[in-house]
Amino acid sequence: MAKENNPNPNKFKVSPWLIYTAILLIFLFISFITGGSNLNEPGQLTSSKFNDYLEKGQIEKVIVYNKTEAEVFLNAAAMKDAAHKKVSKDVFDRPNKGPHYTFDIGNDQIFQNKLEKAVAEGKLKDFNFLPKNNWSDILISLLPIIIIIAVWIFIMRKMSGGGAGGGGQIFNIGKSKAKLFDEKTDIKTTFKDVAGLEGAKEEIQEIVEFLKNPEKYTNLGGKIPKGALLVGPPGTGKTLLAKAVAGEAQVPFFSLSGSDFVEMFVGVGASRVRDLFKQAKEKSPAIIFIDEIDAVGRARGKSNMSGGNDERENTLNQLLTEMDGFGTNSNVIVLAATNRADVLDKALMRAGRFDRQIFVDLPDIRERAEIFKVHLAPLKKVEGLDTDFLAKQTPGFSGADIANVCNEAALIAARNNKTAVDKQDFLDAVDRIVGGLEKKNKIVTPDEKRAIAIHEAGHATVSWMLEHAAPLIKVTIVPRGQSLGAAWYLPEERLIVRPDQMLDEMCATMGGRAAEKVTFNRISTGALSDLEKVTKQARAMVTIYGLNEKIGNVTYYDSTGQSEYNLSKPYSEETARVIDEEISLLIESQYQRAIQILEENKDKLDQLANILIEKEVIFKDDLEAIFGKRTFDKNLEEVVS
Repeated sequence: MAKENNPNPNKFKVSPWLIYTAILLIFLFISFITGGSNLNEPGQLTSSKFNDYLEKGQIEKVIVYNKTEAEVFLNAAAMKDAAHKKVSKDVFDRPNKGPHYTFDIGNDQIFQNKLEKAVAEGKLKDFNFLPKNNWSDILISLLPIIIIIAVWIFIMRKMSGGGAGGGGQIFNIGKSKAKLFDEKTDIKTTFKDVAGLEGAKEEIQEIVEFLKNPEKYTNLGGKIPKGALLVGPPGTGKTLLAKAVAGEAQVPFFSLSGSDFVEMFVGVGASRVRDLFKQAKEKSPAIIFIDEIDAVGRARGKSNMSGGNDERENTLNQLLTEMDGFGTNSNVIVLAATNRADVLDKALMRAGRFDRQIFVDLPDIRERAEIFKVHLAPLKKVEGLDTDFLAKQTPGFSGADIANVCNEAALIAARNNKTAVDKQDFLDAVDRIVGGLEKKNKIVTPDEKRAIAIHEAGHATVSWMLEHAAPLIKVTIVPRGQSLGAAWYLPEERLIVRPDQMLDEMCATMGGRAAEKVTFNRISTGALSDLEKVTKQARAMVTIYGLNEKIGNVTYYDSTGQSEYNLSKPYSEETARVIDEEISLLIESQYQRAIQILEENKDKLDQLANILIEKEVIFKDDLEAIFGKRTFDKNLEEVVS
């Protein structure tokens, strides 16, 4: 069985560096044996010296190459002569077999006559005239070119994705880099593994039916949808949902990222698109999943600084052509995911390419409870852990955030040597993720500690007194991450927000600075994040939601995202001045409102701050003991059904 799953378990992989090293060694070896790197370098002779040695009968043979260069071999008697001591031994101190000398002969005919005469007189044993191909010189001259080509091939391999898939070789750079998940072995994810996302699952279920039983729809004249676009914030489960579709439909699943199409070479992206769709058609019915499609699907003609031949636009054009070229019976569906649908090209979004847009939103409180159940399954947890309580503590968390909370809780429990993960570990994990790592070694002076306590107590007091402010869970003055203190709230999950709700939230946010003003009659830099938050809220009320009477029912928000490419503002300078005034007026009015609330409850503010200095962390029960129960808490204690 193991052999069937892996037919080549011990397949040897050759590194390209081994090949390059082997080639270089071969060149050096050839150069060595052909004399280019001869360890026994012959001595140089003059014509007079040669004539002298020839007359004495010390030369055994002479070989002339190309009628210009002579190699001289001495006989055994000459090797004993002290005059030839330098050439008698090689570098390893062994007898030198020659050639012992070389020299340029001049006129070859005269030299040949001289050698013939010496042979006739018995002073020379043999001579020969030979052609010589100086391969070592040729190879050495070609070596720089060969090295440049080898380096170029290596760089191209790296740029085309190393050894991954068909794109590992330079000649396969135009091949698709999509990873194929086989429906029989690789794809195990189903809709049961996807908690929450009920609306998205219901809408995408029909795509599964199309792939399983296309005749049911085509017999009635219907066409199989060519694509579905999953849109939503990061971490909401778009990729997981696409894998679940492939797992449910039991079809081949091609997965890749939009950036896999992008390459520095012109035409490579378009070639990869063609190859991807060709593979998918061969394995149809199949699913192509392109994650982060905005990498290639961005609207054409915007911020194009590279001239007319933009590689990304060529890739997009090929993608548009391939998606429009499917027949109704090709049984290939394209799924894509993005969190930037506003920047996609309109031609990509039209019906006939992506027929459906499925919005994958952040999970609500009920869906968060289901997601917790999925991620809690592999953990060793205490009995009776309330997932509904955990869901309440994580408003605005995505599925990925919840998975992180569960993992962080397990790490915290292990750090504290616990045998099971309990409720407190999850609360600590939420604090760790939202607020950052607790900094126990940060030195805070008593004056700073009181200022921080007053600031956080101000937030707690104002939010407790306002109807639409988020109910408080706990307040801490323990430094975490970049903050010196923090207040945790449990915001109500609203589908629409009214002006009075936004104003109450702004007032509660300004409660920290207002408390410093009321208590010390001076303010500090500690309210930076508060000011940033209220400024964004006030600007949104005035310029986006049309909630300001002076500006009126006007919005300057552009949902298409095209305004980010415009250098000019969509309103006049006079309107800009009015907007700035109204934003400042909104913030200042809520600041004064917070000051008024705190002056009316100054004794309770001081009491709360003192408890906070003493305990460093206070909870809702401490506020109830000081202020009494909130009359506005209608649904806070409700158990999620």
